[in-house]
Amino acid sequence: MTSPDNHGSPPTIVLVHGAWADASSWSRVGSTLQDEGYKVRAIANPLRSLSGDAASVRAFLDSLTGPIVLVGHSYGGAVITNAATGNPNIQALVYVDAFAPDAGENATALAGPDSALSVDPTTVFDLVPPTFPPTAASDLYLKESTVFTSFANGLSDDEKAVVFATQRSATVGALGEPSGTPAWRTIPSWYVLGTRDKIIPPSVQRSMAERAGSTIVEFDAGHVGLMADPKTVTQVIEQAVRATVG
Repeated sequence: MTSPDNHGSPPTIVLVHGAWADASSWSRVGSTLQDEGYKVRAIANPLRSLSGDAASVRAFLDSLTGPIVLVGHSYGGAVITNAATGNPNIQALVYVDAFAPDAGENATALAGPDSALSVDPTTVFDLVPPTFPPTAASDLYLKESTVFTSFANGLSDDEKAVVFATQRSATVGALGEPSGTPAWRTIPSWYVLGTRDKIIPPSVQRSMAERAGSTIVEFDAGHVGLMADPKTVTQVIEQAVRATVG
């Protein structure tokens, strides 16, 4: 789907992080891509509302010229699904342990009953403000136990501690907001599926990836496979570049 105006132009690879993370979660993938000569931008995802987050990412994408390969991790997958719709410069989508919702779906429901987060929220989240029930504007932070046992499995204890300490909160509303028209209907996609993911179970990932018609690559990683196995993630991104941009 490379447009004539983009043919032969070097792509920009845009990396969008998920909830309870920031752009530094892409540092290992991004640095490898840069070493190989790619233009890389790992940008901020506000984590305030799905529509607002997608609008923020869309505005950044609109500032770029030339072909774009857009990559999303976790909730970032829902964001790129909405942000990419209608942008002719986006040649490929890459989902990494990510949500790929259809219209009307939301991340919380898609995670399904087998997700480690689909339990009493007071056992896995810290609420800010600490009042229950939460509102759409309530911030969710992962409890330390959730990071260590479910969210960052596959990392060392020292790395897990950093993930816990530096996490950015997501609002309840962002995770529960229905998605719009999905970009994967018109843009080719790749899906990096972590077989040890406890946040978005592998069966859920596969169902979304197959529905989107994605090229699926499995790897033996948990939810933060972009940090635990950046080599595989980088290889799939490069595969998407070669297939759509050249």
